[in-house]
Amino acid sequence: MKTQIYQGAMSTLKVYLYAGCGTCRKAKKYLAEHDIQFTEIPIREQPPSVQELGAMLDAYDGAITRLFNTSGQDYRRGGYKEKLKTMSVEEMISELAANGNLIKRPFVISDATALIGFKQEEWDKVFHVG
Repeated sequence: MKTQIYQGAMSTLKVYLYAGCGTCRKAKKYLAEHDIQFTEIPIREQPPSVQELGAMLDAYDGAITRLFNTSGQDYRRGGYKEKLKTMSVEEMISELAANGNLIKRPFVISDATALIGFKQEEWDKVFHVG
């Protein structure tokens, strides 16, 4: 099955999560139920790298706002809804890399996988489940 490919043939699947996030818990449960091996990384303490954020941006066709956790307190307090209108992509990536609270989660990345948020239908397609 596809699980074997994810376990061996490509880079390790990294899953950036926040323990207090219900969506992250659902994603983690999904991965466990489907025997998909992954490395769990606390997103607040260790945000994705600039390179990983760039790869995610490419996977989402340059839609940088999809990477932001728009419902988070840091996003609202920081006035990012307005700030993003005038920031360059490089500035946005830098802000995300510096503050994991700004990033939509879960953030899932490997050489062959790039997912942000948890939508089971999307995950089923990527991991060939169902």
